[in-house]
Parts: sequence; structure tokens; C-alpha cells
Amino acid sequence: MSLAGIMVVLLAACAVSVTAQEAADPGVLRIATTTSLYDTGLLDQLETMYENTSGVDVQITAQGTGQSLDTARRGDVDMVLVHSPSLEQQFIDEGYGINERCFAYNNFLIVGPESDPAGIANMTPPVEAFQAVYTAGTNNTPGVAFVSRGDESGTHTREKEIWTAAGYNYTQEIQDSGNWYLETGSGMGETLTVANQKNAYTLSDIGTFLAFEKQLNLIPLVTEGDQLLNRYSAIAVNPEKVPGVNINEANNFTNWITSNDTKEFIGNFGVEEFGQPLFVPLYAPECTEPPFNCTCAEPVPTPA
Repeated sequence: MSLAGIMVVLLAACAVSVTAQEAADPGVLRIATTTSLYDTGLLDQLETMYENTSGVDVQITAQGTGQSLDTARRGDVDMVLVHSPSLEQQFIDEGYGINERCFAYNNFLIVGPESDPAGIANMTPPVEAFQAVYTAGTNNTPGVAFVSRGDESGTHTREKEIWTAAGYNYTQEIQDSGNWYLETGSGMGETLTVANQKNAYTLSDIGTFLAFEKQLNLIPLVTEGDQLLNRYSAIAVNPEKVPGVNINEANNFTNWITSNDTKEFIGNFGVEEFGQPLFVPLYAPECTEPPFNCTCAEPVPTPA
């Protein structure tokens, strides 16, 4: 065989190899999810329900939102379930995310010791509570500490946004500002555990707090304010940006999780055990209006 013929055969073999590597497994759906959906137990239920409905093997990776989006950028998952609108928009603007649909919301809480040494109970807006904790912490007020996730998750991102709204430069004035402020680099459940051990304040989504409440001595202290709204979205990974993702099944799952039947299940989840839902499903037109400003009803493309 001539040299040119050998080169043609080798190139063809390489092309076949690349195509095989890039082909998505139609029977597997890989999802990176925020830890709050996982720690509450909701995602375990949704995973089982969808596998029974579709016959697809759902593989879950529970991380903070920032880590989940980075996992998606690497092409290691087909879609994400996340809760940080600013990070989500960046992910979409970069071309990695498509077909975003919000499906539920709940609220963040500022929780802390019942003794409340910083005196933040019922402060509205939440920025006032953060200012009070900062003042007390930096003045070495006995018993005042704040535990942060510190993991670039949706919760950590919201915490940083509240610090900024309160008038502080997070990296210069909050991080490394003293022993009163601690970053765990961990998920919400573990961060709540550390805050409990240290009798400290922290920011938590209400779902994870309720799921862990029986193990904690901490109580909700600040529960109201627009900055505490916590929206959850499903976003598929763009196959044109990241070859090899299972876009068809990602879209199928998105349509399923935004269906009325699944939303009804989400809305009932936790009611029997906690006396209230851990997540509130979003329906049109509410989802399209402030403060949600998202799409939740229109079906995404599915294979013919």
C-alpha cells in the first residue's frame, strides 16, 4: 500500500475513534446537582421516579452550583440542576448552557444560636443582619461567629452578594478578617453541622435546614427579604460546545421535571414529615414575572 493510502486508512480510523468517543450513551443521563437538592432527599426520589418512567440510568453528582457548572463545562455531565441565577447566566452566555427552565423555589434563611449574640433576629432586609454580624464579629463580641460554605456554590454566591449589598468588599473585608469568619469548603449539610458545633450563624436554604433541623441547636433568625429568594433551574449542556453529551435525554428530563405531575410531587415533598414543602413548584405565568424572571412552562425540543 502506498504512503498516501496508509495515511487515508489511519485518518479514517482516527475519525471513527473520535466519533465513538464523542457519541453519547442514550441509556445514561448524567446530572450535576446542587447539594441542597441532594441533601434533602428530593433528588433520590426524582431519580427513582424518572428511571422507572424512562428506563434510563440516571447518574447523579452532588456538588455546589459553581462546581456543577465547571463539571458541565468539562463535558462530564449532560445537564445541571442549580440555584444561582448569576452563575447560570454566565454559563449560558459562554455558550455552555441551553434550554434553561426553572422548576421550583424556596428561601434562604440566616440561622444561628438561640442566644443570638449579634442581635439579628427578624432584621429586614438581610443586609442589616450581615452588617450586625460583621460589626459584632470584628469587635470580638463573645460568641459571635459566621460559618460560610466557601465553595462557590449557589448559597455561597448568594452570601457574597448579600455582603456586597451590605457595603463590604468580600475578598478584602470578609475573608481572612478574623476568627469570627470560617469557610468550610463543603456542602450545606456539613456546613450546618459545623455551624452547630461552633454555635455560629450561617446562611442556609430552608430545605436543607429542615432536613437537618432535628440534629441542630440552631434556629431561623432572619427569614424574610427579597435577597433570600432561592430559585432552582434545569440547564442542558450545549452539544455544539461540548460534544458527546446526551442532549436528547437532558431535554426529556427537563420536560419531565417541569411537567405538572412532577411539580405536584415536588410541592408535596416534605409536607408529611416537616409540615411544609421543602420546595415550591413554579408555574406560569408566575415564573415569568419578577422576582423569578425565568421560563418554566414551554417544552424544550425532544427527538422526533
